[in-house]
Amino acid sequence: MSRNDRDYSEKRDFIRMRLEVPVTLVHAGREIPAICLDLSSSGMQLEADCALSVGDRVRVLIPSAHAQLKGLDAEAEVVRLVTLDSGRQALGLAIVNLS
Repeated sequence: MSRNDRDYSEKRDFIRMRLEVPVTLVHAGREIPAICLDLSSSGMQLEADCALSVGDRVRVLIPSAHAQLKGLDAEAEVVRLVTLDSGRQALGLAIVNLS
């Protein structure tokens, strides 16, 4: 199965939740404020003012608004990126590990 076939198949296999919540992106020891636009069990889409590259590994922290629920702490890999007119990046991330 080609990567394009797998990408198309994965889009059907995982439900994406539309969000617009602030998150913290950590790369090379630097904390970068970002916005999570959508989230699925295998990945997420973020928008941030950064200069990452495809293949970069990052940590994504999404705090919980509820004391009883743990926030999301994920290691992810940049698999897609688009530089927006504003200079910000739209990042497609594949979740590699959840802490």
